[in-house]
Amino acid sequence: MGKSSIVYIDGFNLYYGLLKGTRYKWLDLEKCFTNLRQDDEIQKVKYFTAKVKGTDALTRQQTYLDALSTSSSVQIIYGLFKEKVLKCGVSCCSYPHSKDYSRYEEKRTDVNIAVNMLNDAYKNTCERIILVSADSDLVPAVRLIKQNFRSIQVIVYIPAANKNRGAAKELRNAAHKDKTLNNAVIKVSQFPNSVISSSGTIFNKPLTW
Repeated sequence: MGKSSIVYIDGFNLYYGLLKGTRYKWLDLEKCFTNLRQDDEIQKVKYFTAKVKGTDALTRQQTYLDALSTSSSVQIIYGLFKEKVLKCGVSCCSYPHSKDYSRYEEKRTDVNIAVNMLNDAYKNTCERIILVSADSDLVPAVRLIKQNFRSIQVIVYIPAANKNRGAAKELRNAAHKDKTLNNAVIKVSQFPNSVISSSGTIFNKPLTW
C-alpha cells in the first residue's frame, strides 16, 4: 500500500504558472495527481481559489468548479477576490479626471493552505503533503511541519511553464523534495468535454478553452 497523501493546490498559482494560454484548463485534478503519484494513496485533493470578477470569466470558472465537484476526492476551499483602489503615480499624466483606479487581488489563499496543512499534520491524517504552489509565503508552514512532524514528508510541485517562474528556490529548499509540474501530465489529465454529476447535470467545457 502506498503512502497516504493529501494534495494542496494554489489554484491561481497553478493557472498563471502553467495553464493560462494553453488548451489544458479543463484539468481533472483527481486524475492528474493519481497519474502523477501512482505509488501514493491520495486521500484528498484540496483546491484553493476565489471567485473572480467579470461575467464571462466567472461563468467559465463556475463551470470548472462544478466539474471539479463531481470528483469525490476534491474539496474546494474559497478565499476572497477583493477590490483594491490605487492611485496613478505618473507625475506627468495629463488625464483630467480622478487618478484612482481599481485592481483585484486574491486574498487568504496562502493562509488557507497553511492552516489546512498544519491542521492535517496535527490530526495525523496523511504521511505525505503534496503542495502545488510557487508562493514563498508558504515557506514558514512547510518548515514548521518538517520541524514538528518528522513522520510527514513535504513534496512541493512548482507549476511552471517557464524556467524563471519555476525557480521558487526558497520554497523548493524548504521541502523534503521538489519537482516542477509541467504540461506532460496536464495533457493526459483532462476531463472529457462533458462532465456529468451524480444528479445528472451536465457541465460542458467552455468553448474558449
